[in-house]
Amino acid sequence: MTDLACALLARGDLNREDSWKLVEGVKQWALVLFPGKEEAFEIIYRPRFRRIIEARFPLH
Repeated sequence: MTDLACALLARGDLNREDSWKLVEGVKQWALVLFPGKEEAFEIIYRPRFRRIIEARFPLH
């Protein structure tokens, strides 16, 4: 699921806001599968998603 989300973030038709909504949806899905692993998601996957979103939608 995270690989699919990365592909959608990198190449999909999502805008910045929808990209972050996708990240939150993936997080909720991951927490259903792995309860209590929110910190792991934040450490492992959020930075990966953030890098993709920031590369696609630079703030400057």
